[in-house]
Amino acid sequence: MEYKKILVALDHSPLSKVIFERARAIAKQSGASLMLFYCLTPDSPFWIQSASYHSETTEDFKKRYQESLQQANQWLAEYGNIATEQGISTEWNCQADKPEHKILEVAKNWGADLIVLGRRGRRGLAAIFLGSVSNYIVHYAPCSLLIVQDDGSSGAEDN
Repeated sequence: MEYKKILVALDHSPLSKVIFERARAIAKQSGASLMLFYCLTPDSPFWIQSASYHSETTEDFKKRYQESLQQANQWLAEYGNIATEQGISTEWNCQADKPEHKILEVAKNWGADLIVLGRRGRRGLAAIFLGSVSNYIVHYAPCSLLIVQDDGSSGAEDN
């Protein structure tokens, strides 16, 4: 099957590079476009923490939020530029919310026919209490999936 639109869900873990490379190779082979996606959450490495939540105004929060989005988009742009330099039509998108919901929303709205994302191997109680983005996507995806398993060589933590 040839893919035309590949959504690449990145999470800024060491596994992200492997996920991107797999998606880039498929896009190059099939002539597909890439949409690089990152979901900003309060535990994201891009999230700018407030010095004091008690004295923070709404405007302070909005400014922190915009700066966090800007940093995440700059990170996505680095990957986007690599793909674009190789002749792959690439765009990127960063949004804030629950990653599993946003990935599905972007896939549907953009018309993705393949989602590439990682799985870091949560099992047991961690999977029950913390959930699994990849597991949720498997059950509700509107298109084909490629789930890149962390084999431990990427240095990704088990979370």
